Order: sequence, then C-alpha cells, then structure tokens
Amino acid sequence: MAALGWLTPRRRSATARSVLAGEAAAEAARKSSQELAELAALADTAAERPSEPDFPVVGDDLAAAFFDLDNTVMQGAALFHFGRGLYKRKFFQRRELAKFAWQQAWFRLAGVEDPEHMQDARDSALSIVKGHRVSELMSIGEEIYDEYMADRIWPGTRALAQAHLDAGQKVWLVTAAPVETATIIARRLGLTGALGTVAESVGGVYTGRLVGEPLHGPAKAEAVRALAAAEGLDLSRCAAYSDSHNDIPMLSLVGHPYAINPDAKLRKHARDREWRLRDYRTGRKAAKLGIPAAAGVGALAGGTAAAVALHRRRR
Repeated sequence: MAALGWLTPRRRSATARSVLAGEAAAEAARKSSQELAELAALADTAAERPSEPDFPVVGDDLAAAFFDLDNTVMQGAALFHFGRGLYKRKFFQRRELAKFAWQQAWFRLAGVEDPEHMQDARDSALSIVKGHRVSELMSIGEEIYDEYMADRIWPGTRALAQAHLDAGQKVWLVTAAPVETATIIARRLGLTGALGTVAESVGGVYTGRLVGEPLHGPAKAEAVRALAAAEGLDLSRCAAYSDSHNDIPMLSLVGHPYAINPDAKLRKHARDREWRLRDYRTGRKAAKLGIPAAAGVGALAGGTAAAVALHRRRR
C-alpha cells in the first residue's frame, strides 16, 4: 500500500518521499529474500534426492551386456551383407539374389516378418551353404566383414558396448544371424563373444539343416537366460539393447533395457515402460520408421562346436 501511496499525485515532502521509497525497497527486498529462500530450499531438497548411479557400474562382475546385431550394432541385416559377399563369389545366381533382396525389402517396408518369407529365406540360405566347409565360410566371412560391414557399425552403439567393456563387463552379441558371422563381428569389435543361429555340420561340412531353430524372438531370451546361468550373472544388473519389438522378451529379462533405433512397436513399448531410448539414425523419417532386422533368416551358417555339443547331449 505504501507503494500505491507514492504513486498518488498529491505532493509530499522530500522526507516523506524518501520514506516511501525506503518502504518500497524494503518490501521488494523482503519478497526477493523469500523467493531466494524458496529456491534454496528446493535446491537442498534436490540435493537430498539420491542421484541416478553411474551405469554401467565399474567392477560389477555380476553384470553383462547383450546386444542385438541387425540395425542395433550395424546398419542393415548382417545376413544380407553376407549374402552380397557370397553372390560376388558366385555361390548363387542373380535370380536368387533378386529374390533375397525382395524379402529384405519386405522386412524393411512392411515392418513385420512374414513367416513364409522367413521359411523360404532360411531354406534358400541353407541350400547355398550345404556341402561347403565351415572353415571356408569363416574365411570368406572375414573378407565380407571388411568389404560390407565394417563401415556400417553404428558409432553410438559401439560406444555403449565399449562403456561396458571399460567397466570390466562382458559384452555379447545376440542375433539370428549365423553364429560364425556374429562371432567374426564380435571379435572385430573387441567384444566377448556371440550367440547366433547354428546350422548343423558333420566333419566340418554343412548338412543344410538347422540345429534347433533360428535364434529369434523368445529364443534369444532363452539363450540369454542360459548364458547368464552358466556365467553366474545377475540379470537384474545386466543390460540389453535392441531395435526390434521381436526382442522385447530379451529386453524384459534384464534390469537395464535399451531401445536402440527402435521400430514403432518397440518405441511405444519402451516409452510406456520408461525404458531408455537411443536413436542414431539420420535421414528420412528415421525416428518414425522402424527398420526391422531380417531376424528370421539367420540360418545361413552354423557353429561346429555348438552342433557337436548339442548332438552329443541328445545322444
């Protein structure tokens, strides 16, 4: 009210005006002091809240990280790049390449994995490697990695994997791609190892049959669960990273799920559950369009050791 009196038109003495000015300044100072006190109280409250712990936790040997491969660690599908390399080396004809490319386009544009396409692609891939030696495909895989895959690794995802390695944790690829291809990529990136689809081999030669089924969807979750048990890991302290809603079972297993370059369904699921999300894509509508991996066609090659071990266990 003192300030309002000071604004009235009637004349006051210099002393009265000084009094009014002083009162107004005092009132303003009191209000600002209260505001500062409130801000300080808020700051103290925030300081008392427990901050989010650093992640990954250095020295936590009960934790590990599991990374999907296609469109999570690497742009595109590893099997498609591998197929390009085999075509270049005349493993199959142009007609088969065109058919394979169409199936890949379907995966990308439709956002779903057609069961008939998946089965057809698996059968085609297995027929291509049937009769070839495992060592031959491994050697060719090294060359194909340099030709088509090395430049397609997402730097952002690679940095996440390195953070786990720097913390002293193991890092595994978990993919429906052939286990040999996945193992090559894991080794080149300095990761611990890889879980992948296994094709049967006898005497080091592919038979054209799978061991079990492609490592896809729920099968990935079972593989992670089994590896965690064998390694003595605490899944609640582990992390998993994927771009695809098909990997929700695997992501749901761990205490630290990440959606990386997610498709539309995974993005929604991650937001609903407040999962962490990273998108390293650029260009047209990358944030809106999911680019699903060709997960269901990961039967191109297999692991000799895994096949033999499984065969012995069954016997």
